Amino acid sequence: MEVKEAITAFSQSEKIKSSIIWASQAIEAFIGLSEEEKQGAVRIIRVVISMIGHEIHLCKKSAPHELWADVEKSVDMALVMIDSHVAHESVFHLTQALTKVTSIGHQSLTFLKENGLM
Repeated sequence: MEVKEAITAFSQSEKIKSSIIWASQAIEAFIGLSEEEKQGAVRIIRVVISMIGHEIHLCKKSAPHELWADVEKSVDMALVMIDSHVAHESVFHLTQALTKVTSIGHQSLTFLKENGLM
């Protein structure tokens, strides 16, 4: 890992972690909505999760790490659950993604600390 990649990975991991948490909370709120409200909410949640996927794709190029592919798979599975009309099941996959993103951030921060940059 290079310094520039570590900085990018750390900052992006923090942004993606926040996004995953927001998406998970939105899904939890979605469960309590009426059927009429769920139609619009699922569209918004899907857009947010797709945006997270785009950020992950950028990270794979700008801050390569072997875990980004796993994060991407988990986010893709969350979208599959939403498209399959079992949105509540997507939280499990988002939690898996969150764990992996946290690992990326931790490894990047450790690298920066070991090199006296933090």
